[in-house]
Amino acid sequence: MSRKEGSPRWSALFGDLDGLLDGLVEMQEREELAERTRIEAASLTLADRLRPAAAHVLDLHCRGAGRLRGRLQRVGTDWLELIEPIGCAVVVPLASVLAVSGLGRWSATADGEVDRRLGLGSVLRELVRDRATVQVVLVDGSQLAGTVDRVGADFVELAEHPLDQPRRVASVRRVWTLPRAAVAAVRRPVV
Repeated sequence: MSRKEGSPRWSALFGDLDGLLDGLVEMQEREELAERTRIEAASLTLADRLRPAAAHVLDLHCRGAGRLRGRLQRVGTDWLELIEPIGCAVVVPLASVLAVSGLGRWSATADGEVDRRLGLGSVLRELVRDRATVQVVLVDGSQLAGTVDRVGADFVELAEHPLDQPRRVASVRRVWTLPRAAVAAVRRPVV
């Protein structure tokens, strides 16, 4: 056998081996990419999934509050705010959310230190400062109306009074201390 005759066979064999090696490298790279994607997805939170949906209309199913629908306004570490079609803002602790519809494919982590620290307590303290009359929906579905007087580490104090009246001593029926874990949603009119 001459050198010319053996050369194409060897070339074909090495070509096949090169092709096989390239295929194995491609498959390994795809598997590594898929694994990195799974690891990245495992570190995402519900808040991360919600952030890119700002200004989109979402449907939520929540403990106690049932179905809520509205335009996503803001997202914190453990809460979200929807603007309902009726003109109310609803703050929902993420712990109350059972299901969300209307999210796209994207996720986004918190931009800065402020975003990472802006928890439900901060939002509830805004209500204390604003003296806004709110409706609090509890996880059992019951509702209370009044003004948030104080926010502690794990509780909220609500002065119960009619929704259509400002907080005055004469209109306060009683003061409720609510564990934050019992709060499913807080609704207030948008001004």
